[in-house]
Amino acid sequence: MVKTYKHLYPGIYDFENLYRAHRQARRGGKRKQPEVASFEHNLGENLLCLQDELQTQTYRPGPYRNFIVIERKERKISAAPYRDRVVHHALMNVVGPIFEARFIHDTYANRKGKGTHAALDRAQHFARRYAYVLKADVREFFPSIDHALLYHLLARHIACPETLWLIDRILESGAGILTDRYTPVYFRGDDLFAVQRARGLPIGNLTSQHWANLYLHPIDLFVKQQLHCKGYVRYSDDMLLFAEQKAALHRWRAALIDALSTLRLTLHEHQAQVFPVTNGIDFLGWRLFPHYRRLRRDNVRYAVKRLRRQRDAVARGDLSPEELTASVQAWLAHAAHGNTYQLRRRILRRFAFTPGR
Repeated sequence: MVKTYKHLYPGIYDFENLYRAHRQARRGGKRKQPEVASFEHNLGENLLCLQDELQTQTYRPGPYRNFIVIERKERKISAAPYRDRVVHHALMNVVGPIFEARFIHDTYANRKGKGTHAALDRAQHFARRYAYVLKADVREFFPSIDHALLYHLLARHIACPETLWLIDRILESGAGILTDRYTPVYFRGDDLFAVQRARGLPIGNLTSQHWANLYLHPIDLFVKQQLHCKGYVRYSDDMLLFAEQKAALHRWRAALIDALSTLRLTLHEHQAQVFPVTNGIDFLGWRLFPHYRRLRRDNVRYAVKRLRRQRDAVARGDLSPEELTASVQAWLAHAAHGNTYQLRRRILRRFAFTPGR
């Protein structure tokens, strides 16, 4: 029997929860942003206004600010207005733990105590135990997430009409933002209007990151309970399945394609390949081998380019030496999770800040 939760909504618009959500939303140096500073200037009044809008269900999300980020590939990031980000945190503070308790151990994106480094460690653990791996990822994942199917997954456990109303408002606010990133796909039983289904979660929303995890939760259960795959790691839509026999992984690949179609998702099929773990596994910006790991070359190039821009910004006076030092140290700490000693020495020599330079 599925457990459902009622009477959640008062906890969302509770003033203490909204204040906590504000403190969460401004983390990561965001206090310097004009929008955040403006909100904080009249903090009490703004939180009370937000509380009233939520309580009376007159709240409406504002327009997104869209921009393009190019790292390994081009991505469209959609930033919600700051007051909406406060609402996202307030909502997830209440409903997030409901779904977190149901996730399997080996999904790692946007979860406390997990993250990329934990996912890398787990993948390497399985690479030492199994001979072969199936590496797979979902094609156009965030643009493809179907609102009706996601809402069904949320409503299976949330039986609070007001909370579902708020979820609907957030879903509606992001509908169509990633339409230009979606290639129409028709599935069995579709009619001519299937392409018009509401879909897509804005990359950048806290809610999007958590709901993307929930959307693929049925796939996690399918892999563990029906395929009986013991060596499995998922980070967002990047999946690794490990086994001793290649034949098993080829069967699982076909089964995974069928299972994803029930969520109106498709794999990058030409990239979903089975190969020996000794070949190395490209995963989360690293190349993993059973007993060591290296940073991908394109990730190193991107990091060097970013640090060079920051060094130039210090020379112009646009960035403080302390901020450059903190950025270099953060990257060195990240790189320290692999076999990168000589690389880190080169980076440190190249970007160490010397006063007067």
